[in-house]
Amino acid sequence: MARQRTERPGRAGGGARSVREDRGPVRYGPPAPDPGLPVLPELAEVLAAAAGRGEPEPTGGGPALRTAAAAYWERRGLPGSPERVAAAPGASPLLLALIAAHGGDVLMPRPCPATWIPQARLLGRPAYHVPTPAECGGVPDPYALLETVRRVRAEGGRPRLLMISVVDDPTATVAPPELVREACEAAIAEGLHVVSDETWRDTLHRPRDTVLLSPAEMCPDDVTVVCDLAGALTPSAWPVAVARFPDTERAAVRHARTLDILTALGALVAGPVAMAAAHALREPGSVTDRVRRAAALQARIAGAAHRAVLASGALARPPQAGRHLYADLGPLRARLAARGVTDSLELEEYLTERLGAPTPGGHRFGDELGALRVRLGTGALLGSAPEQQLECLTAVAPLELPHVAEALNIFATALDELR
Repeated sequence: MARQRTERPGRAGGGARSVREDRGPVRYGPPAPDPGLPVLPELAEVLAAAAGRGEPEPTGGGPALRTAAAAYWERRGLPGSPERVAAAPGASPLLLALIAAHGGDVLMPRPCPATWIPQARLLGRPAYHVPTPAECGGVPDPYALLETVRRVRAEGGRPRLLMISVVDDPTATVAPPELVREACEAAIAEGLHVVSDETWRDTLHRPRDTVLLSPAEMCPDDVTVVCDLAGALTPSAWPVAVARFPDTERAAVRHARTLDILTALGALVAGPVAMAAAHALREPGSVTDRVRRAAALQARIAGAAHRAVLASGALARPPQAGRHLYADLGPLRARLAARGVTDSLELEEYLTERLGAPTPGGHRFGDELGALRVRLGTGALLGSAPEQQLECLTAVAPLELPHVAEALNIFATALDELR
């Protein structure tokens, strides 16, 4: 397995390909999948009540936010002290600080969340992709991981950090516990620290039927957990993410270094946002009810979108979480080529125009440019008006609502034209 760094996309089989200025790989990178739901009124009230607070949180978050985050994780079987928690205004600055604090080269699965690659690139760190198994994304194949580590070291590299997402963006899959255990054990045996991005853990479509195991449950001294609250708890317009560090002396040093970097970046959570985030992390009944209803709704919507993808002749793993799915349109390559679509950048542009919603290509997630893969968001299928979106939450048969049925028909037609 050749040593590969993350590079600017190039045309498969040819020379380097320039990316149009208005569609750059970072500045115009894809947003997280939109929930397609209005802000929970209770959270808006908390934010409004704190609007008069002019000062930001201290670096890493204030006591209320960190205590709420620690309690959130303890309810999920990950006890820890608030002193081992760090908060930042969004996942990107938090990941940047974490990568910088650990040093060395970074390993990540292929595909991976779109926010990961830019952080390593900005730090000038080599980042290496490791293939994932057929059944899921987010966690690398353990044998491929060991082979990649061996080759990177043979070529003079210093692999130090493995980033994984047990509940994955972009593939919307949940990694089986045995795979998580094997991958983490392989990484730790090779001296790698694991960063587990668990942003989407509260969006499981069928929580009673899905076994979710955090790497921090198995390897508590060697795993840092990261959660972007925009995954399930807060609006993306109120950026806040939290990290849970192990309770070890080595982790304490990295925690302090992370805070130093966040301070240098000026990455402070806004005071009113911190109040709303702490309230959401405490999980009052209204928050948990919204999270549960939203996940159940997305299970139906994403399931219908998945059926439409398969009916077109394309491929996709069944979505298990989140509000998106990852489709491989490789079987439709000939029909796409007739429309001038030969790689994922052109596919992104084509489907974004046809669907009227962001449809980022696989190159955004570390896949090869020549692979015809895209992440398809499902939040937009719930309607554009808040009234329509809320109606979906309470409807017995949301797929039969006129605006949802129409959106699904447009979605299916855009794909069916490629058969």
